[in-house]
Amino acid sequence: MFYWRDLDSVPEDFGPSVLTLGNFDGVHRGHLRVLQQVVEAARQRSAAAVVVSFDPHPAQVHRPDSAPELIMGLDDRVETLAGTGIDALLMMHYTLELASNTPEEFVERVFVRALKARAVVIGHDVRFGRGNSGDIETMRELGRKLGFEVIAIDDFGTSYPMAATDADGDRRCSSTWVREALEAGDVGTAARILGRHHRMRGDVVHGAARGRELGYPTANLAASSQGFIPADGIYAGWLIDEAGTRWPAAISVGSNPTFDGVDRQVEAHVINRPPERVQDFDLYGQAVVVEFVERLRGQVTYTGPEALIEQMKLDVDRARGLLSTEQQARR
Repeated sequence: MFYWRDLDSVPEDFGPSVLTLGNFDGVHRGHLRVLQQVVEAARQRSAAAVVVSFDPHPAQVHRPDSAPELIMGLDDRVETLAGTGIDALLMMHYTLELASNTPEEFVERVFVRALKARAVVIGHDVRFGRGNSGDIETMRELGRKLGFEVIAIDDFGTSYPMAATDADGDRRCSSTWVREALEAGDVGTAARILGRHHRMRGDVVHGAARGRELGYPTANLAASSQGFIPADGIYAGWLIDEAGTRWPAAISVGSNPTFDGVDRQVEAHVINRPPERVQDFDLYGQAVVVEFVERLRGQVTYTGPEALIEQMKLDVDRARGLLSTEQQARR
């Protein structure tokens, strides 16, 4: 996949293309259906499948104090988009200057001159250009004027049937829904919307070493880690190290109320470490990925270390069983 961070990086001879426009935060199942349509349309027209997206998220520029927390960091968004079959990604730096372009200025400069769009795949709720003044009809008018086809997808093709017992039924897949699920600690629903486990990515840093003192050493993610932090609690999940090895893990999110003065943090205790490396299993300084599979419980304040240790043992045993079952299901 070609990856460009500005228009000047797009080769002059690139094209023709079939493209779509969006933020794609989370790259959930609804997004994946749109991207599948882009790839199929591109193949039918002997063109390149292209995604045009933005960094930072427009909301972070226009309303930084109320912008939603992003589901995934830029690195994960690029990696996930690359796995969808698209041929190129143009990640434009979003600024107030870019936002001031009229719909026609933006489309002509980006879609037509730079990417030589043969077709544009969008949803009926698309908004673009200065003050979000451009909509689906604007795009159709520009297509007729500038010479590209507009392929409109009903509701972005994002409806995803959940379990029959799910009260949400066929709710439209959206980044908002993913955030709601993660805020509630419901990483299972988030995974069904995303089509994969929710993940965070960051460097392992030194913490207070309380886990090691209690017999359950943890890999603490740096505060700068990317990805939406789910609700406080204990989760079963996976830690993926720099070598790509997937380790089963019990993950703690929160401030550990049993001890005073602890900031909110994400830390993962690797289960089933190799016997020969129980003492020297060192992840410090590594850039790791943490995946959340299932929430085991909320965060609880215990009367002392002994009660906490007993609960940690129960958490680890339960996480081990859940992850073993998932691993077997994958085979």
